[in-house]
Amino acid sequence: MTALEQDLADYLQLRLSLGHELAAARWLLPGFVAHLNAHGSSTVTIEAVLAWAQQSPTGQGSTVGPRRMTAARGFARYLAGINPATEIPPLGLMPHRPRWRPPFIYSPADIDAVISQARCLIVSPLRATTYETLIGLLAVSGLRIGEAIKLDLSDIDWAEGLLLIRESKFGKSRLVPLHGSAMEALAAHAALRDELQPRPKEPSFFVSLTRNRLSYAVVSQTFRRLIVAAGVGIGSPSPPRLHDLRHTFAVRTLLGWYRSGHDIQSKLPALSTYLGHREPASTYWYLSATPELLALAAARQDTAWSAARS
Repeated sequence: MTALEQDLADYLQLRLSLGHELAAARWLLPGFVAHLNAHGSSTVTIEAVLAWAQQSPTGQGSTVGPRRMTAARGFARYLAGINPATEIPPLGLMPHRPRWRPPFIYSPADIDAVISQARCLIVSPLRATTYETLIGLLAVSGLRIGEAIKLDLSDIDWAEGLLLIRESKFGKSRLVPLHGSAMEALAAHAALRDELQPRPKEPSFFVSLTRNRLSYAVVSQTFRRLIVAAGVGIGSPSPPRLHDLRHTFAVRTLLGWYRSGHDIQSKLPALSTYLGHREPASTYWYLSATPELLALAAARQDTAWSAARS
């Protein structure tokens, strides 16, 4: 391991210990360190960062360049405290405008159609019940897919109807209460899973045909296959994604509160905690996720302003 590789390992470990997920940094920065080593660079320079960020196998401008620049800038800030010769790339050196991708909001019929495809399209009874239950759980709980995959048998409190989500994003753990019908569906799956796969290699709640924990790559690929087979989202400007089940849960919850006349401001912190957001401000994003929700929020605000003026 070179000195820079050790510095990178220390940097990532430090950031992880502070609660950062660092998905992009863990994916991008090893390539940056390899680039520095290949060119005999012992530290970070602006020239080296720019050269690496602009690299493209096709010789064309790379869309990942701004993300590379951001990742390298964070690493350079860390190295500057170790090596004074480190150069930190200035902001704006490779500007970009992040594209906001509106989520696909599933209707109840969409979710039923995808679950139906899991029953019909997947030959293995174990895989069929796994995906039927997994998709249903994501739809009714708003869990992140990684949280659902990470669930162990011991994380389910059957008596209280609670899921323990351990050290998820930002290193936070939380309890997620479920409706009784959802717990019944989980129990039915657990009984069938124990019958079909009685000796799993891991304590995970969802088990693969190889007796291991499910992998995100396989789940994502299978979900895409089910979406296409169900014909969900055809012609939509935002093709449906697995993570959009979480968006749908949040938006449907907020819509229900608005229609019932609840005080949204007082309830948002509860939804933020339930979803595992770092702070309530992150949950406000869902207010603009759909035109219907945005219209309801605007109408509520107009009513409040009218009452204040009268």
